[in-house]
Amino acid sequence: MDDSGTRSADDDSGAREVITTTARQLLVKLGAGGLSPAAVARESGLSVSEVEAVFPHRDDLLTALLIDAYNDSGAAMEEADRAALDAGASAGARLLAVTRALRRWSFAYPGEFTLVYGSPVPDYHAPQETVPPASRTPAVLAGIVRSALEAGELTAPRREVPGPPLLLPEAVHLFGGTPEAPFSDVIERGIVLWSSLIGLLVFQVFSRTHDSVRDEAAFFDYAVAVAAEGIGLVVPLGDNTD
Repeated sequence: MDDSGTRSADDDSGAREVITTTARQLLVKLGAGGLSPAAVARESGLSVSEVEAVFPHRDDLLTALLIDAYNDSGAAMEEADRAALDAGASAGARLLAVTRALRRWSFAYPGEFTLVYGSPVPDYHAPQETVPPASRTPAVLAGIVRSALEAGELTAPRREVPGPPLLLPEAVHLFGGTPEAPFSDVIERGIVLWSSLIGLLVFQVFSRTHDSVRDEAAFFDYAVAVAAEGIGLVVPLGDNTD
């Protein structure tokens, strides 16, 4: 039987690998806004039709890259947390380990980091399928905070977030429910920690702190420790092995 006109799963897998690898390189050179099937075809040596057979539209390619980036960075944090747990680390030490892992990933893959945490790509709206991979990073942080709360490693805050709860149900579900007083606002404080972490990484990856501090890795650890104070968690410093 002549099957020369059919594509095998191996063909699709091989083409996808070439396309996504090329697209990641283009993220660094052109930015997400410069991605297109034609640009990937020129850079990879494939035809536009071969690229479009796997990713019919630019948005399909961006979605695939986003999912890969979220999964890769989340996996790096999860692996670091497992290692810290196996070593009997405190919640504060676990937090330092996972944030260092995210920092290493961010510097190793600046194109993907920019795609995830940089300026929005014009006319692109991430679909629902990106939400579970994107949740892996806050889920790691939430798991550490929850463990610290259950182990009695958190210090009660000096003041609560004023007014009614500020959370969406999804955030409460991710954390596993709303804690009782005096830690009833720990989820809000965890989101502050999360946003502080990403803001710090943006500053460091985009070289906003290199002319302000002598040791950016040590400053990163210090900043994580300061941010963690907002949820009453002590992060041990002095072991700068990153």
